Amino acid sequence: MNILILGAGRVGESVAESLVSEKNDITVIDQDPGRLRILEERLDLRGVVGNGIQPSVLREAGAQDADMVIACAAADESNLVFCKIAHDLFNVPTTVARLRSPEFQAGEPLLDKEGFAVDHVICPEESVMKYIHQLIEYPEALQVLQFAQGRASLIVVRATSGSALVGHTIAEFRELLPDLEMRVVALYRQDQEIAATPATRILPGDEVFVLADSSKIRPVLAGIHRLDKPVQRLMIAGGGRVGLRLARSLVSECEVKLIERDVRRCEYLASQLPSSTLILQGDGADEDLLLDENVGDMDLFLALTSDDEDNILSAMLAKRMGARRVMSLINRRAYAEMMQGSTIDIAISPAHTVIGELLAHVRRGDVAAVHSLRRGAAEALEGVARGDAKTSRLVGRKVQDVPLPEGARIGAIVRGAGEDSRVLMPHHGTLIESDDHIIIFIPHKRLVREVEKLFQVSATFFG
Repeated sequence: MNILILGAGRVGESVAESLVSEKNDITVIDQDPGRLRILEERLDLRGVVGNGIQPSVLREAGAQDADMVIACAAADESNLVFCKIAHDLFNVPTTVARLRSPEFQAGEPLLDKEGFAVDHVICPEESVMKYIHQLIEYPEALQVLQFAQGRASLIVVRATSGSALVGHTIAEFRELLPDLEMRVVALYRQDQEIAATPATRILPGDEVFVLADSSKIRPVLAGIHRLDKPVQRLMIAGGGRVGLRLARSLVSECEVKLIERDVRRCEYLASQLPSSTLILQGDGADEDLLLDENVGDMDLFLALTSDDEDNILSAMLAKRMGARRVMSLINRRAYAEMMQGSTIDIAISPAHTVIGELLAHVRRGDVAAVHSLRRGAAEALEGVARGDAKTSRLVGRKVQDVPLPEGARIGAIVRGAGEDSRVLMPHHGTLIESDDHIIIFIPHKRLVREVEKLFQVSATFFG
């Protein structure tokens, strides 16, 4: 696929990196030649220096041959105009825009083809907020990802000593919880994937990937992991866009303290949040401040400033001072990979939270959802089986006969729509039906194209 990206900032860079690894033809437009030079040296892509809202720059970047444009510039107005020009002047089929303002929502007339011609809206701050919210709801999990409009969920947990899972094989664990339909789709030990067979024995520290009916997540987690108490007291360092959105969403659920360094921002936060939210002017890495505000009594400490180093330091300090669980927003991939699972319980990458949203639009075939796993190395993909036995590689076939690439595996099937839908844990003989939503774990991104082909309907396929 030929894709144009506007903006070589953190989000644009992460998007480009993810899409380049899948052998797409990527061109990045930015006004900073230094940024583009660094990207061109590191990734197999082309950089075009210039203002992306100028038609001449889009023409130089090859907009006339583009299949998709993704606008990731810092300013909403630049992204809106970029999509409008790409659609109206160059007939680009698909436009995606990063829009921070809540005034612009997907599906509104202002964004339709007669308006700014934005097909899909992404908002990293909103995505990060929702991601954190899931982790707060299920504090035992490292990740909680939803499929089939929330009907099925993939949960990632770290096996801990004393839990029901540790010391048992996967088959024995299923016997311990016979009433819970679930499937272990992957297992990682010391950052290496190991075969998740019925005879595989779980050890402390293993990362376990489990697919289950969303309504069964709580009892499944109870069986896998020692249940943590709900988050009732929470401290946020950083009152920026993410911090404000998160505080707003949590004020009715738990006690929130918010630390912000800038005085004017504190005044704005106080005007936007109810009086029950305590706004503190200060530094999240100030030991005296944390001590005065009883950080050791916090169920969760979140470092959400725009500075990676500040976030890492404040989260590590809060953990040392007794906070039960700490999370840190970390933009740089090297930092995130280094800190994940260390003193910091969960390192959150803003870019990775939106990659899945983008990938669902890039995927070929009828792909409904994509979630990036293992910091982009693996993927969980939800596709819809269409057609019939003559036109589909899936419909009318048993699971054992589906030509999956080596290593990829079907984790669950969601059959039916709405309240009548069912989450199935398929076996070798399960027959795939038309309109089934199939969730597949893909351990290596190089296998994605082969999996995508399974969801493409062909009038001439008789395999």
